[in-house]
Amino acid sequence: MRYGKFKALYVKFCGPTPQEYAEFIRRHGNLYAMGSNCSMLYTTVFTDPAYVRIGNNVHFSSCIIIGHDGSITMLNQAYGVKVDSVGKIDIGDNVFIGHGAIVLPNVTIGPNAIVGAGALVTKDVAEGDIVGGVPARPIGRVEDLVKKLQAQTQAMPWGDLINNREGSFDPEIEPELVRLRVSHFYGNKSTPTEARSTDLAQPTVNK
Repeated sequence: MRYGKFKALYVKFCGPTPQEYAEFIRRHGNLYAMGSNCSMLYTTVFTDPAYVRIGNNVHFSSCIIIGHDGSITMLNQAYGVKVDSVGKIDIGDNVFIGHGAIVLPNVTIGPNAIVGAGALVTKDVAEGDIVGGVPARPIGRVEDLVKKLQAQTQAMPWGDLINNREGSFDPEIEPELVRLRVSHFYGNKSTPTEARSTDLAQPTVNK
């Protein structure tokens, strides 16, 4: 963390949390700029970090942030030209980029936005938008999602635990959350592993 060397060993042996890995990248990832309170999985890829600016409270799942068009190598040789194609990626405050999403060059993601899993972002994302699909397009508004999730959470048997939880994850109450969720989803009180083991133990009947 201090010197930024041997990143692969740091990930393998230290097992950084998403918040710790984001701090490592903020210090040593050669980004143009990165704000505070960010998190990212170590499988997040920045092909051209020098062109990437990240705001505060930005969270990355396993996604790819691309700053250049790699086809220029082929084009330069095939057509005898000398062209370039790069662009900045500017991410505002309070943004989430989901698993498998790809953000292409010359894209600005406005504040308070969500990029859905698997989205291919080729155009700017407006403030407060949720985008998804290939290519990504607006599919909702974050403010509406917040209201929907608030109502859903209060209706769940574990709503009180969520309301009293510190932050987004508390290892002390996670086992109880899992138990309540499994019971709600499947109508039993077993853990997912126990339920799976019970299923495998049942004899197979040929029909």
